[in-house]
Amino acid sequence: MKINAVDLFCGVGGLTCGVQQAGINVIAGYDIDPRSQFAYEFNNNARFILKDIKKIDSKEITNLFPDDTDIKILMGCAPCQPFSTYSHKYKNNENTLQKMDLLDYFGKQIEYVQPDIVSMENVPQMVNEKVFDKFIQILNDNNYLIDYKVVFAPDYGVPQKRKRLLLLASKLGEIKLIPAQFNKDNYPTLRDTIGNLPKLKAGDTDLNDPLHRSRNISELNMKRIKQSKPGGTWRDWDEELLLEAGSVYGRLEWDKPANTITTQFPGIGNGRFGHPDQDRALSLREGAMLQTFPRDYLFTQPELGGNYPIAQVALQIGNAVPPKLGEVIGNSILKHLEKIKWVLKKLTCKLPMVQ
Repeated sequence: MKINAVDLFCGVGGLTCGVQQAGINVIAGYDIDPRSQFAYEFNNNARFILKDIKKIDSKEITNLFPDDTDIKILMGCAPCQPFSTYSHKYKNNENTLQKMDLLDYFGKQIEYVQPDIVSMENVPQMVNEKVFDKFIQILNDNNYLIDYKVVFAPDYGVPQKRKRLLLLASKLGEIKLIPAQFNKDNYPTLRDTIGNLPKLKAGDTDLNDPLHRSRNISELNMKRIKQSKPGGTWRDWDEELLLEAGSVYGRLEWDKPANTITTQFPGIGNGRFGHPDQDRALSLREGAMLQTFPRDYLFTQPELGGNYPIAQVALQIGNAVPPKLGEVIGNSILKHLEKIKWVLKKLTCKLPMVQ
C-alpha cells in the first residue's frame, strides 16, 4: 500500500518530520515563508513549495500525488496566532486578521483534492471558533468520519506543558487518535531531554553546535536570574530587583516537563524560560529539543555558523508542530489503515463466491 501526504503550512517541517518518523511518505510541504525552505528540505525527504494557500488552484495538489498512490493524506496546521491565548492582544491587528480565514482555505483544498485522510493540528481555543465549525461541516459534507480532541502533550511524549487540538478524518471508516503513551508518573522531563547538552553562558554559542546559542542578558537581568529558583517566581528576588507589575521571570525545573515553548523562549522574562541551573535563558537547541526536534536538526545553513538572527529561528521553532505529535498522528493513521485492511480482508473471506 503506497501512502503519500502533503503538508500545508509546513514551516520548518515539524509535522512532516514526525509523520515521516512514523513511516509515512510526505511528498511536499507548502509555506509562504522562504526562510523555512532550508530547514524543511535539508532535514526531510520532501519538496518545499513557496506559495500562499490562497493561490493554490483546484488541481495543483492532486497533481502532486503519484499515479500509484493508494492513500492520499492532506495535513496541516493553519497558523494559530489568531486563536492563541498568547496573542489575544494582537487579535485585531492586520497581520492576524489576514490569517483568520486560512482554515477556510484548508477546507477548500479538501474539497478539491478529496484526500482519503485529513489531519489538522491547532491550539485548543480553535474549537470555540466559527471557522472550526465550518471546517467540521466541510468534512461532514464530504463524507468524512471525524475524531478530534484536545491533548496534553506530555501524555504523548512531548516534554512541555502544551495542550493542542488534534483532528483526524477519514473517508475509509472510523478513525481514532491512539491512546496516551505516558502519565504523570513517567512524563518526559527537562533532564531527560536537554540534561546532556554542554554548559553555556549567556550570550555564548557552542563551538560544535551553532544552534546551541543563548541570548545575552543585561546586568540587571543577570542579578534577577541568579536569585531565581527552579519553579519559583519574582517573589524570590531582593526588593530592588522587583518590577512594578510583577513578572513572568523564573527558572524551569529539571524533573518536570517545560512550560509551553513559545516563540519567545530565548528570553528569561517571557514565560519562565530560565535554565534550571545555568544563569541564562534556554538556548535555541534546547527549545528545539523540547519541541522534540532531533538533536541534529538544522534550522540554518552550516556556513552561517552563529551568524543568524536568534528571533527568526526562535519564531520557527516556537511555531512548529512538535514532531512527536506528528509521529502520533502518523501512527494513528497507520493503525487506522491496518484496521481497515483487516476489516476488508474479513469481509472478503465472508463474501459468497460468484458462480
